[in-house]
This record gives sequence, structure tokens and C-alpha cells, in this order.
Amino acid sequence: MASIRPRQRGFTLLELMVVLVIAVLLVAVAPPLLSGLSGAAELRGAARQLAAGLRFARNDAVTRQREATLTLDLAQHRFSVSGDPREIGLPETLALQLYTAQSELWDQTTGNIRFFPDGSSTGGAITVSGPKRAYRVNVDWLTGGVAIVEQDVP
Repeated sequence: MASIRPRQRGFTLLELMVVLVIAVLLVAVAPPLLSGLSGAAELRGAARQLAAGLRFARNDAVTRQREATLTLDLAQHRFSVSGDPREIGLPETLALQLYTAQSELWDQTTGNIRFFPDGSSTGGAITVSGPKRAYRVNVDWLTGGVAIVEQDVP
């Protein structure tokens, strides 16, 4: 009696070649598409870092009942909060602008936003800009509240 073999299953060489061609096309096309997304994420992340630093400074001022400042260095693309030895770096590719009280400016590239023990502040804004988009981190002078507003770049 002859034995019956089950039919072997697998992929043909042609099917494997088609899959490889599709994979190569995806690898070639995906990075340019994703590079635009990483720039937007970098921009949004920088705005969120600044907002977190400002909220930290406000919280520190209220809880410790003493003034606290966020110092922004536009030339070096970094900021720090008083009482915290860390300096937070921001991406060099982004444009930064600081709007604050004249008394809080050290020079052309460095300035503060100050928070007081009652939660109020000197007020101001920091704008983080990319080629197509910008985020403005606003600080209300009366309440010290921090808000991020998305803007189009003209």
C-alpha cells in the first residue's frame, strides 16, 4: 500500500521577494514622514518642560513661603529653577523668546519669571518656535497660572 504524504506548505520564492520589496519601500519612505513628526513632538515637549518648570517654581514659592524664579538663558537654550541645581537643556533647533518684566531681565539673553509666596508672579510668556508651529507658555501675573497656547507661525 502506498503511503499518502501530506502536502507541504510554505512560501514560494516569488512571494518572499514581493514581501522583501514592500519592506524595503516602507523603510525608504517612513523616515522622511516621521522626521516631521519628531520636530513637532520636540517643540511640544520643550513647551511642556518650560511649563513644568514654571509650575514647579510657583509651587515652591507657595509651599516654602519665599520667592522662586525660573531663569531662562536664551543663548544657551536652557533654564533653571531657583533652589534646584539642575539646568534643563532645550533643543538648539528651536527659537526661544522671553517676555517678562523689565526688572527681571539680566541682559539681552537671560531673564527671570518670578513667583511670590501668595502664588502671584511678575507674569510673562515664553515662546518656543519651530518652522511651522509655535507654543506660547503664558504666566498670569495675578494668579501665577501657567497655560500653553499653540500658535501658527506666519
